[in-house]
Amino acid sequence: MTIINTDQWILEMDSDPIEIFMKIEHYFPETTAFDIYQYFIQYGMTPFLEEKERIILMQEKKIWDIVQQEEHVLQKQWDGPNIPIFIFPSDHLNSQLVMEHNGMSGIAFQDKLFLFIAEHQTEKEIRSLFTHEYSHVCRLKSYPKNQQDYVLLDTIILEGIAEYAVYERHGLDGLSNWTNRYNKDQLKNMWEQIVLPNKNIPIHDHKHQHLLYGLHSYPSMLGYCVGFYLVRNYAEARNLSCKELHQMNSQCIALRE
Repeated sequence: MTIINTDQWILEMDSDPIEIFMKIEHYFPETTAFDIYQYFIQYGMTPFLEEKERIILMQEKKIWDIVQQEEHVLQKQWDGPNIPIFIFPSDHLNSQLVMEHNGMSGIAFQDKLFLFIAEHQTEKEIRSLFTHEYSHVCRLKSYPKNQQDYVLLDTIILEGIAEYAVYERHGLDGLSNWTNRYNKDQLKNMWEQIVLPNKNIPIHDHKHQHLLYGLHSYPSMLGYCVGFYLVRNYAEARNLSCKELHQMNSQCIALRE
C-alpha cells in the first residue's frame, strides 16, 4: 500500500486547489478534477486547501505516519489489497461531520482510499477512522457484488462490518458517537419496522440515502446504527472475526439465513 504525499502537494500548491486534483484524475475515468474536488467536499474534505498551516500541524501530529503504521498491520491481518491512500484535511467547520463522525470521514473504493482528517484528531481517532475505511476496501474487494448493484441491506451491512472492525480492534472507546444513540430494543424495532421492509431499495434511489443517514422523518443515522446492531449480534453469536465477515453474504448476516 502506498501513502501518497498529499501534504507536499498542498504545501507546494499555488492558489488554485484544482491543480491537486488534476494529479488524481486518472483514478477517476471520465471525471474532471473540478468534479473530484466538489465530490470530496461533499464527503467531508475542507474547501479551503490553501490553509497550509493546517498541513504543518497535521505533519507535526504525524498523521501520515500513523495511517501508514495502521495500514501495515491491517493489510497483513486481513490479507487486504495494496492500494494508494490519500489524506486531506477535513472540514472542521462542518457541524454534522463533527457531531456524527468526530470531525473525520473517508471515501473507500476497492482500489483506492481517501481520508479526511483534522489536525486536532487523537491518534486513536485516526487509527479508528482508517480501520473503518479500510474495512470498506476489503469488503468491496472480497464480497462478490458490484457496489453499483448494492441495495440498502448491502450498504448497512458494509457500514456495520466497518464499525465492528473498529470495535474488534480498538474497543468501545474507538467507536463513533452514533453507536450509542439507541438501545437494543429501539434498534430491534427500527430494523423490523423501518429497515427490513425497505431492505431492497437500490443504492441510487434517494430513499436509500434517507434511510442510511436518517434524513427527513427517519431516526438519525438509522442505517448505520441498525447495520452495526445486526453485524455485532451476528458476529458475537458465532464468534466471527472481521476478516471472516468481509466475505459473507449480507442476507446471511442480517437475516441469519
